[in-house]
Amino acid sequence: MPRSQSINQNLLRDALPDFRSLGVTLRAVLLANCMALLLALAQASSWQDIAQRMMDISALLQPVLLSGLLLLYAINPLLARLAYRQGLAAVLLLVMMVTLAIYYLGGELYAPLAGYGYFQSWRYALLAAAAAVLLLAYFRLRAHALSPALYEARLQALQARIRPHFLFNSINAVLGIMRADPKRAEAALEDMSDLFRMAMAHSGNLVPARQEVALARRYLALEQLRLGERLKVNWHDEDMPDDALLPPLVLQPLLENAVYHGIEPLAGGGTIDIRLYRNGKEMHLEIYNPRQDRGDHHAGNKMALSNIRERLALQFDVEARYTVETDRDFYRVHITLPYVREDEL
Repeated sequence: MPRSQSINQNLLRDALPDFRSLGVTLRAVLLANCMALLLALAQASSWQDIAQRMMDISALLQPVLLSGLLLLYAINPLLARLAYRQGLAAVLLLVMMVTLAIYYLGGELYAPLAGYGYFQSWRYALLAAAAAVLLLAYFRLRAHALSPALYEARLQALQARIRPHFLFNSINAVLGIMRADPKRAEAALEDMSDLFRMAMAHSGNLVPARQEVALARRYLALEQLRLGERLKVNWHDEDMPDDALLPPLVLQPLLENAVYHGIEPLAGGGTIDIRLYRNGKEMHLEIYNPRQDRGDHHAGNKMALSNIRERLALQFDVEARYTVETDRDFYRVHITLPYVREDEL
């Protein structure tokens, strides 16, 4: 089982970025080169001099940057085990060592920058460490800026399960069949109990996909009790890996959106298609539902959907994608995220 990690924003601890994340690598390269450009602008005496200054700076910057990122990628598991301050010190030490090594290996190649010698080598090492501090501060601030989404996601998902229209409709559906079909009513009450219990049990940033699917099935069972034959569901999860992990409470809000805004307004109902499968190193979640444009049906505030986007951005950065395809008669959500196994946590 994955290690339990609180998603309450008040318990968020400082941590180094995941140096194996594509988003972290791309941002580090972009920001480092932006800082180099600012330095070139500060040193240049003319517009023509900017390009030459940038080339001189890049001669040292690019080997240091790429070598440093490669080493950080390799030792990322070790850094993850360290306390934040220890990891920060380790990263800064590595950056300085890489800078010094490349500077001395380059020899006279770096003389045009500002001369060549002992002072210049340590000057560049300290500048590299300062740039690393700025980058790590950016990643720390970014993590703290996005972290409320984790707490709000759980709170919002739990609130969604007790929204009056859902709770009262479910109770009324049970009462409506209590005498005619007591066994079915009893099963519905058990589904409601299991649904709330499973929702409250979510305590980690990632949960087994089978757990998410089980919760989603419970939710749809209650909605089928309310909507009857108007709601049909096709599950395609035979290609879902048993050891895959997903963000908690990601399926149910999407399914609620499909039911409330897609199936319920249709007089004849419709079918929701749900696909979960792996393709290489990626997990795919697809939800399709029919729909029709109706002015008298509430369009929704899209809070749950935007919340899912924020959580994906926080947990997987650019490695996760959330796309929506819509037309007059259908709505499709496609989520792509890295394939994370239980034994990796």
